[in-house]
Amino acid sequence: MIKILIVDDQAMVRQGFAALLAAQPDFTVVGDADNGEQGVALARERAPDVVLMDIRMPVLDGLEATRRLLGGAPGLHRPRVLMLTTFDLDDYVFEALRAGASGFLLKDAPAAELVNAVRVVAAGDGLLAPSVTRKLIEQFAARPRQVTHRPAKLRDLTPREVEVLRLIARGQSNAEIAETLVVAEQTVKTHVSRVLQKLDLRDRAQAVVFAYETGVVNAGES
Repeated sequence: MIKILIVDDQAMVRQGFAALLAAQPDFTVVGDADNGEQGVALARERAPDVVLMDIRMPVLDGLEATRRLLGGAPGLHRPRVLMLTTFDLDDYVFEALRAGASGFLLKDAPAAELVNAVRVVAAGDGLLAPSVTRKLIEQFAARPRQVTHRPAKLRDLTPREVEVLRLIARGQSNAEIAETLVVAEQTVKTHVSRVLQKLDLRDRAQAVVFAYETGVVNAGES
């Protein structure tokens, strides 16, 4: 059962999402909050698997709430965060990626897309396919970055794992990576799991950030 917390300052949005998600047999909505501060407190109390987090809210916005949820002392429960936005490319979204958000969804996305997004994020299997995340990777990749260091843990990756990391950073799914490398999809899943484990990353969204921030993939690289 996937436990979900909804954090949004619009009551109608919270109620609509809660009704839709609660109707799924493998979902349970454990609470909702109308600002980021309350959302963080409820997440600490109820340990959801996924938090639907609006970006712009009073008291504490979704960006800072995500930082607090996914940072902090070791041992704290860290849910996966699915950011909700009304804009295709909101500047806050770039910072949310660095804060550890796992995916992004437009608030007016079809119901089936929302349900699928929650399942994908909960499983940690891949970046979301919808347009926001694809565009986000493209825009994130296009922003020049000054690489100041190459983390030592990169040396723990095999050449094939580095190759897989580069393909993840380009937004490829497991199936697409398997086709690119001419290997079985199960083999790709094993490589992806090892990459995330060795680099101490929660999911593929974090892997994208890591790859660009450390120069494993460079802006404009095809």
